[in-house]
Amino acid sequence: MLKKLPKDNMGTSNLGWLQSRFHFSFAEYRNPNNINFGVLRVLNDDIVHPQSGFDMHPHSNMEIISYIVNGEITHKDSMGNAETLKRGEVQYLSAGDGIYHSEYNLHKSDDLRLLQIWIIPPKTGLPRLYGSKKFEENERKNRLLNIVSSQNGNADIKIYQDVNIYVSELEVNKSLEFEIKENRQVYFVQIEGSSKINDVILEDGDAMEIVDEKKLIINPISNSHILFIEMPKK
Repeated sequence: MLKKLPKDNMGTSNLGWLQSRFHFSFAEYRNPNNINFGVLRVLNDDIVHPQSGFDMHPHSNMEIISYIVNGEITHKDSMGNAETLKRGEVQYLSAGDGIYHSEYNLHKSDDLRLLQIWIIPPKTGLPRLYGSKKFEENERKNRLLNIVSSQNGNADIKIYQDVNIYVSELEVNKSLEFEIKENRQVYFVQIEGSSKINDVILEDGDAMEIVDEKKLIINPISNSHILFIEMPKK
């Protein structure tokens, strides 16, 4: 089953310094029929304007992945980590019993766009984790790049939950296929450009829930930037 989720049907917010599109209930967007998809609890498509950001704030018992689409993000946290990441780079943390962090766009003129992804951990109170990976463009160009996996997976970034996150930047006529194993499901995001996924067309900002399918066939209609999360079927 392929369930297309047009971006125009998603929740939105505009705080002046921050513009957000909410794939699931978050902040002022409340929809009791749209809380999560399996272990995926939050997926926010955020634009943070220059010289602004999220002040120091707490998280606990959540695994948080930030995928930078454009611009740059500067992170600081209560564990002593501090760094700046750019397009295609990834930051992650497992908040465990509690962590404080801030996220800023310190650039003087360019917007920051990022996907903020929250994954429900397999249990509470797990040890805290923090890290990042500065992937190169050629690692995702016309190929699937596994940016996040479980501790038993093959990605450089490993979290506790049994998920895999993939990204790709595809040129026209460069199709990809992905096998979906039994009792697994996928949440797919068209970040930029447009693609045909099996028989469904997604435009930039659209998403799709994929359940009870054996394979994804990804055909870019224009130059296409995609991300999808593969997880247990629940």
